[in-house]
Amino acid sequence: MVGIGNGYVVEVRERRLYLQSRLLELEKRQLNKLSERLVQLAREDGLTGLANRRHFNDSFLLEWERGRRERHPVALLFADVDHFKAYNDNHGHLEGDRALVTIAGVLRSVATRPGDLAARYGGEEFVLLLPNTDSAGAAEVARQLLAAVDEKALPHKASSVGSHVTVSIGVASVVPDVHLAPAQLIDRADAALYEAKGAGRHRVVVSELS
Repeated sequence: MVGIGNGYVVEVRERRLYLQSRLLELEKRQLNKLSERLVQLAREDGLTGLANRRHFNDSFLLEWERGRRERHPVALLFADVDHFKAYNDNHGHLEGDRALVTIAGVLRSVATRPGDLAARYGGEEFVLLLPNTDSAGAAEVARQLLAAVDEKALPHKASSVGSHVTVSIGVASVVPDVHLAPAQLIDRADAALYEAKGAGRHRVVVSELS
């Protein structure tokens, strides 16, 4: 009887240790999932689900250094929703948010390669990072983006461009080197965007950094 009792005690102890081990393993998995989710939230725009500006900045600097080492071009597309303030004023901020989510989906659909990154840069402005892409290739992606937004045909009663939501896009591409700063490419793409808006909006302007 003593042997049976001792065996029972050992079995209970082993079961308890096993359960404790399983609980610790489960807690570890849950903590890992929570940590991964927090990292994702820190890199993701809360409205559109695209990369946020911080994530874009980090990725852009990495691709810039890669391009400098490997001597391949890096391209940026800046896209801005035309007359977005007027859209919000006429359609309401809820519809404005929905429009931004729709356009974000279009950007995601043209960022097809593993290194491509679509991000919300701020407000109604978006950016597309295209590694190993020259001006001609980036301009083609920009034209696809312009047409894809048009195809959504989101009504825009207050637009001077047309009856639906449109975007203006600025493009710049360069092979990074030690004489160039990453900010110069951003500035040129941004300048091309404002040139597109100044020329009447709903168009693509390409500015090659030399």
